[in-house]
Amino acid sequence: MAAGGSREVIRYAADQNGLSSFRPLHRLKDKAAAGHAANVKMKEHPMEHRYQPAGHGRRILAAVLRAACEPLAFEPAVLEAPRRQEVLVRMVATGICHTDMVIRDQLYQTGMPMILGHEGAGIVEQIGEDVTTVAVGDHVVMTYAYCGLCAPCATGHPAHCAHMGALNFAGGRLDGSSSARAADGSPLHDHFFGQSSFATHAIASELNVVRIRKDVPLELMGPLGCGLQTGAGAVLHALRVGAGASFVAFGAGAVGLAAVMAAKAAGATTVIAVDVHPARLELARELGATHTIDSRTTDPVLEVRRLTGGGADFTLEGSGRPEVLRQAIDSLGILGTCGIVGATRQGTEVAFNVNDVMIPGRRIMGIVQGDVVSRTFIPQLIELYLQGRFPFDRLVRFYPFDQLTQAMADSERGVAIKPIVRFEGVVA
Repeated sequence: MAAGGSREVIRYAADQNGLSSFRPLHRLKDKAAAGHAANVKMKEHPMEHRYQPAGHGRRILAAVLRAACEPLAFEPAVLEAPRRQEVLVRMVATGICHTDMVIRDQLYQTGMPMILGHEGAGIVEQIGEDVTTVAVGDHVVMTYAYCGLCAPCATGHPAHCAHMGALNFAGGRLDGSSSARAADGSPLHDHFFGQSSFATHAIASELNVVRIRKDVPLELMGPLGCGLQTGAGAVLHALRVGAGASFVAFGAGAVGLAAVMAAKAAGATTVIAVDVHPARLELARELGATHTIDSRTTDPVLEVRRLTGGGADFTLEGSGRPEVLRQAIDSLGILGTCGIVGATRQGTEVAFNVNDVMIPGRRIMGIVQGDVVSRTFIPQLIELYLQGRFPFDRLVRFYPFDQLTQAMADSERGVAIKPIVRFEGVVA
C-alpha cells in the first residue's frame, strides 16, 4: 500500500468492506471470519542469541515491532511448520514500503508484538500437503493476501477482497492464529500482508506466493509484490492507459515512478510527473516522463491543462494528501479518470466541484495493489524488465538486514526511493 499525509493513529477493523475498520483478529467476534541451542550471526554486525525453542519449528531471526515509534528489535523466534495450504519461504531479500513505517508508528493500530515486512522474495523451503502451484526450491515473490472465495476474488479482483483488512493487517490468519513464537514461547503477530518478511523465513498462503523464473536476480524482485505492482498495475490494469494517451503521476516515489514507466511502456505519448523533489523529477524524465512539474513553484493543474491542451486522460494520486487529490481531479480532461492509490488517515474527506466532475464525465477510481492478479501480473512485469521497458532496478538501494533501521530512515527522508534489505550471511 502506498501511504502518506497525516501521522494520526488509525484503527482498522475487518468487516465486509475489508478496510473500513480494523481490530486484531483475536478480538474479532465474527464467527464466519474465524472459520537445540543456536547462534544467530550476521555477516557484518553479529547479533548473538542463544535459546532453546519449545517443541518443533523452524528457527528464524526476525525484526519485531514491540513498541510504537521504536526501532524494530532483532530477535530469535520459531515458525511452526506450514499448514495444508501454506508454504515456508527462506527469505533472500525484502523491500521496504511506507506502510511498514505506518504500522511501526501505529498510525494504523495493530496487535503487538508483530513481525512486519511485505515485499519479500525468497526460495520455497517447505510446502503443505495440499499445495500444488509451487514446489520446494522454487523462486517466489510474496504479495498481498486474499481469501480467494469472496465475490471480489471470484470475479478477478482479489486486491479488493472482502477480508483484505483482516488478512493483511490483523497479524494472523482468519482463524486468529499466528505461526510465529518468540524464544520464550509467547506468540508473535505475523502474516503481515500474508507474509511478515522482515525475518529470515516466512509462512505464507499458497495464494500469495508467485513463482518466478530463476534467471532473474531474486534479491531485486520483492518490491514487485507491492509498491511496484501498485503503480504499474494502476496504469496497465485498473486505468488501462493506452497508446497516445496523456497520463499524470502525482507523486514520484516508488509507486509514481513505476506508474511513469508503465505509462511509457503502454504507449502514452504525454507522461507527466509531479513532485517536490528535483532529483526525483529528474529520474522521472530518465524513466519515461515527457514533462515534469515541481509543484512548489508551479500550479500543477494549470500546467497539466497547458501541456495536454485542456486536461489529462488519466491521473494517479499517490501522495495520500487530500489537496493533491483535488489537484489530480481538477487536472482531468473530458471523460478523464483519476486513480487513487495514496492511503490517508481514516475519515479523510476531499471537497470537489460536483458539476466539474459530472458535466465533463470525469471518473474517480479507488485502486488497491493495482487491482491485479499477482500470479499473472508479476511475471509480466519481469518480462518488461528483461526487455528494458520497466527498469525498476533504477529505484533500488540495497542494505544488509542488520541495517534495517537505517534503510527505513533513508526511505522516510527520501534518500532511498526503494530500499531492499538482503539476508545474505544471516544464519538463524
